[in-house]
Amino acid sequence: MWMLAVILTCGTTMVLTSCSSNNDNPVNPDSEKIKATDYSNKANWLQMPEITKDVDAFYIYGTSYIDDSFKEGAPNYAPLDNQEMRQRAMGEYMTNSSVFKESCNVFMPWYRQVGLKYGGEVTKKYGSIEAAFDAEPYVDIKAALDYYFEKCNNGRPFIIAGHSQGSAMVKYVLKNYFKEHPDYYKLMVAAYAIGFSVTKDELAANPHMKFATGESDAGVIVSYNTEGPKNVEQNAKNVVVLPGGISINPLNWKLDETYAPASMNKGTYRTKETPGEYEILQLDVDAQVNLARGVIVTTTTLPVTEGENFFGPASFHEDDYQFFYNNLKENVAKRIATYMNSAE
Repeated sequence: MWMLAVILTCGTTMVLTSCSSNNDNPVNPDSEKIKATDYSNKANWLQMPEITKDVDAFYIYGTSYIDDSFKEGAPNYAPLDNQEMRQRAMGEYMTNSSVFKESCNVFMPWYRQVGLKYGGEVTKKYGSIEAAFDAEPYVDIKAALDYYFEKCNNGRPFIIAGHSQGSAMVKYVLKNYFKEHPDYYKLMVAAYAIGFSVTKDELAANPHMKFATGESDAGVIVSYNTEGPKNVEQNAKNVVVLPGGISINPLNWKLDETYAPASMNKGTYRTKETPGEYEILQLDVDAQVNLARGVIVTTTTLPVTEGENFFGPASFHEDDYQFFYNNLKENVAKRIATYMNSAE
């Protein structure tokens, strides 16, 4: 399934702690020597929208360079024309970034991301996935952001978002790029770093980063990981759930363990058999924060489709966006309204 694409580049459970590095500075001394992708060429954007809304969304897709990264002689970073990456990223465009489409002009660049194989090797060697990000991936994302802000943004508020490894990149951008560009950061409505933990230590080390406290505050980070009870009971090792992580409940928008029944779920995204078609269904998907593990737990009986070796026996990593699709769409609109009202 295409959603295997969002598996974090840290391809083994050894990265459970090392991915929570709080290093705010570039860790690759050769990054300045890397030539960035030319984002004035529209072919280097998966999505370059017509401007019809007052707010933008900049979405970073998750790991899509997976099987090809293990082939003999494969490069460590995906070439922009890698078909596996392109096909998997297109799937994520349909299911995840479309959450923002009703409220935002969605921008989505192609970028030379870390391969699954190399991400694991770098983490093992250096103790941080950031050593792999601070090369082609960040060089490209930084160049895409530069082009976006200089040529496309025109002073509009924006949302930055991703899923899984894409959310890890969102965090890296928050720690580095927006620290260098505070004027841009003032335009941020919210950062949706879903499917990869934002930790208390990271927030303490980066005081400009604020986590959401409710359903409509602006200038904040929205993050959670979705699991079933078995993952919690077994304390399942998980490459995206980090120690000290924080999750906000996407049904009641609380940080505590207040239970949100399935009746609060306003619609789940499901792909139809016909390619490119989907439907929104009312399914039995509830949610409750588990503070000890830093995740949200659902008791839904819907099948688990992720690999146990990566996410545990009851992970719903694939469904982080899809389970709460309509609630997320509504939430995007509320945070935009807050930002707009505060700017008046």
